[in-house]
Order: sequence, then C-alpha cells, then structure tokens
Amino acid sequence: MRNSTGWSLRAQLGIWYWALWLMAIVAGSSDPLRAQTIIRVGAFPNITHAQPMIGKANGWFDKAMGPNVKIQWTSFNAGPSAIEALFSGAIDMTYVGPNPAITGYVRSQGEALRVVSGAASGGAALIVRSDSGIQKPEDFHGKKIASPQLGNTQDVALRAWLKAHGMKSQDKGGDVQVVPLANPDQLTLFLKKELDAAWAPEPWATRLIREGNGRLFLDERDLWPQGQFVTTHLIVSTKFLREHRDLVKNWIRAHVELTDWISSHKPEAKRLLNDQIQKETSKALAPAILDEAFGRLQITYDPVRSSLLTSARSAFDAGFLGKQMPDLSNMYDLSLLNEVLAEKGKKAIQ
Repeated sequence: MRNSTGWSLRAQLGIWYWALWLMAIVAGSSDPLRAQTIIRVGAFPNITHAQPMIGKANGWFDKAMGPNVKIQWTSFNAGPSAIEALFSGAIDMTYVGPNPAITGYVRSQGEALRVVSGAASGGAALIVRSDSGIQKPEDFHGKKIASPQLGNTQDVALRAWLKAHGMKSQDKGGDVQVVPLANPDQLTLFLKKELDAAWAPEPWATRLIREGNGRLFLDERDLWPQGQFVTTHLIVSTKFLREHRDLVKNWIRAHVELTDWISSHKPEAKRLLNDQIQKETSKALAPAILDEAFGRLQITYDPVRSSLLTSARSAFDAGFLGKQMPDLSNMYDLSLLNEVLAEKGKKAIQ
C-alpha cells in the first residue's frame, strides 16, 4: 500500500526505526526505544560488603535493574576514598562504613549524601596476642594496640572502649599506644610479637586468631543492645537521589531481596562471596576463616541508626568531628526502603 507521497508503509516504518536507532546510538544505547542509564556504584572486596560482592558474582543487580540500566562498579579499599569519589561525582552510591559516612556528611554540611539502607551489622572484635599477658581490661596499660586507620570505625570504637575503662591513648596523655595499621600489617606484627592487640573488622579479626596466634578478647557485639551495630550501609549522592528516585528504589528493592536470599542460602552465598573476593584481590579466604568470620556478623537492610549516632558521639569525644557535635538529623532518608518493605509486608525501619 502506498500513501499520497508514493512511499510504502513498510518503507516509512523502516525509516522511522533507523532514525530511532541512530538517535539511540548517539545517546550511548543499543536499545532503539530508550537510551541506557548508567548507575555508578562503589563497594569493598570484603565480607561486610556481602550484598554488592554476591550481587556482582551472580548478576543479581543487573537482572533487577533491567536492560536499560548499566551498572559501573568501582572497588575501594577504604571508606575515605569512596567518600571522595562520591564528592567528585565519580560514583552515585556506595556501600561504606558509618564513620566515613559521618565525616562526609559533616564535611559537606549535610548536603552530599543520604543513608538509604543498611547492609551489615557486627563483624568487629578486639583480638589480643595469646602471649601478650593481657587477661583483663587493666592489662592494656602500657600496651601497643592497632586499629585499621586513624578515625575509622574500629579506631573510634577502640578509643571509646579505652575511655570507658579509664584509659587514654598516648596522644591524649595516656599510656596506651594506639597505632593505625593496615590489616595485613597487623597480622605481620602479631607474628613478630611487635603488637599486643588490635581492634579489627572481619575477616581480619578471625585471621589474627587463626594465623597470628591471637585470642578473642571482646566481640564488639557484646557492647551493643541486642548485639547490633552498623558496620556497612548504603549511601547515595543527594543529587542522584533527588534526580533518580525510581532507580534508587529499584536498587533498594534488589538489595532487600538479595539480603533475604543470603539469609536463606548461606552456603551458596558464602561461596559466591569468596569467589568474588578472590576475583578482586587474587586471594580467597580459607573456608574455616570465612565460616568463623561470617558467624560474627549479620547481613541486614536495617541501618541500625541508633548505633551510628552513638558512634558519632564517640568520634566527637575523640576529637574527629570538630569543636561542636554535628547535627545528623537529616543524614537518613529511609522513605524508599520503607516503601519497599511495605510492598513486601515487612515492618518499617524507624
């Protein structure tokens, strides 16, 4: 059939399709009807970042977000570098620990980020060298204790614990030497007997026990109500959250579903987690270490807000948050998480 211009309907449809295809190519998509949206996500290759590690390994988020969303993953080794990437616009969201998130929020005067979901609770411990002579809190006087990084989550926890037991670090006029050391270096110094103790996240706490002649002195869960304290949560750039709430909600929905899947498929989840850790670090965890370390944490979408506020007070008392306790009242936006939980008949998070 031809119209009044002499063009066949088939020819007109063909021209229309190729015009759409060309527009899509210019927009960076192979879909002729819709340009592909890119979402850039940060995560760390460790067990407290189980959802992103497993989600990378089995394509969970790719499937959930659909063919019109492309995920660009960036791997980080420390929270401050993830926050800097968020500040610079290099990523849109990231899984990160509480203290870097607090610092980023305060530095940006509450403008840069929002916590939208939890990811992990627990998974940190105070480990002492078995032959250090430490049996009770008072024995830490004059000892050398490591934390992963000055002002990081475990460093703040260590300093708060020392204060609660009447002790101070040397830089605060006390006699306990607190040394910021990367986790692999902590293990090396345990073996050399040049370090008495360390407040370490998993799996390093377990590695200090099994490989460094260490002994569990304190599981940090014992210090918190119901044994819950935030280790990892999901934060989103405020700008990205404002402009792409639908994408963030889809991600949170996938995150919640994956969290539930991990809880009901632990053997398979741990295998996928270890495979991804090996892929990103070139070294898998020994099964016994993975099992023990995984047993000291909880994978959860609850951000355990109360524990972050307590940690913030401890960070302030330790001198890491300036001269005035910051207002963190707008740091959380759990509206999308609670919409997803309501859809699934689950209890809202306060």
